[in-house]
Amino acid sequence: MNKVLITGATSGIGRQLAEDYAKQNWQVIACGRNQQVLEELSSQFSNLQTVRFDITDVEQTNHALSSMPFTPELWILNAGNCEYIDDGEMNVSLLARVFDTNVIGLSNVIQAIQSHLRAGHRVAMVGSIASEVALPRAEAYGASKAAVSYLARALRLDWAEKGVEVSTIYPGFVATPLTDKNTFPMPMIITVEQASQAIRDGLSKGSSSIYFPKRFTWILRFIGTLPYSWQHAITCKMFRP
Repeated sequence: MNKVLITGATSGIGRQLAEDYAKQNWQVIACGRNQQVLEELSSQFSNLQTVRFDITDVEQTNHALSSMPFTPELWILNAGNCEYIDDGEMNVSLLARVFDTNVIGLSNVIQAIQSHLRAGHRVAMVGSIASEVALPRAEAYGASKAAVSYLARALRLDWAEKGVEVSTIYPGFVATPLTDKNTFPMPMIITVEQASQAIRDGLSKGSSSIYFPKRFTWILRFIGTLPYSWQHAITCKMFRP
């Protein structure tokens, strides 16, 4: 039976992935902070086990992942946070919160699992298409996801000799509790079910980069290839009122 560990499994994409992999008869370790949701998941699926911890707490993360019920072959590092900076006024506390989850928390998990990684394993890290083009209000979120993208691509180089594969996931807008808070139009937004399908399809194919929805992410990837002055002009027109 295939085995997967998923962080951020108590909400949004992570919860959907946990449920979908369990329905496919994978052995699942669902990780998160919400004990009630973890209990709901474990009661719903006999092949799903849970581990509760906060990825921003390095000691808690190390302890929680030091004694897993089994060793996964697929590790989906999905937990993340999104907050926006208004009017370009830097808010260091906000930026620190976002980076603490999206970069430091991710790194805490990587540190905790690295001794468990073996040849043939795959580590998938959830970034964002926002990392590829500078967008209004996304100074903290976009920068944190750019760091995730770089970290994942660098680890892919260093882990190649060990036979550990790395995939980076670049979602566009997905309807989740995080995006429910957004007060602006979200072009081509998709459901968590669609996001889960795209991720599972990409990982089953061994893709190193997984983009979805395809049309929206293709547009932003194309914009990202243009000179910065052109990118600025286009994104101002697309995303400014």
